[in-house]
Amino acid sequence: MPAGPAEDEAKAPGKAGKRRVPRKATAKSIENAALWYLTRFATSAANLERVLARRVERSARHHGTDREEGREFIARLIARYRRSGLLDDRAYAIARAGTLNRRGKPVKAITFALRAKGIASEDIDEALLALEDQGGDPDMAAAARYARRRRLGPFRAAPERQERRERDLAALARAGFGYDVARRVIGAETPGDVEAGNGRRE
Repeated sequence: MPAGPAEDEAKAPGKAGKRRVPRKATAKSIENAALWYLTRFATSAANLERVLARRVERSARHHGTDREEGREFIARLIARYRRSGLLDDRAYAIARAGTLNRRGKPVKAITFALRAKGIASEDIDEALLALEDQGGDPDMAAAARYARRRRLGPFRAAPERQERRERDLAALARAGFGYDVARRVIGAETPGDVEAGNGRRE
């Protein structure tokens, strides 16, 4: 199958195993790379900009292309994609926050992950509000999923629960959950209680 336009480098001629030659950064190649990336990954504007900037830098080092011109291509492209809705940081943040919450990530970790993708504070706030609108405490919901996956607290066999209690609390703390959430999850009477967000307050 032929290589996609957004692959970081094109094969150099000659024997297999030789270093690959970066594609030359032009307005067209940058847009092709952006579209290829967007068909495969949900992303933020800042993250896409970083991906494309790396291509511009490799092209400048190998082909001597103009870095500033490449950055201008990217800036115009990002602005156009924002206007058209092809890039929507708020929608991305809401979807990503939901995915991470379902994977058992606490709000603190979700916030950090969104910031790392260049999401603005107001869009992060909207994403966290969307989690709350789904009902219940997002951290409790995530902690319940994490505990189920790791078989902690009420997801353990009854004879092991007390013996493993401190280890289970520590596991939730290492995953980024606050002590109150950890105690409620580990102290829940049954898996149904913790999954319903009704972990016992000790």
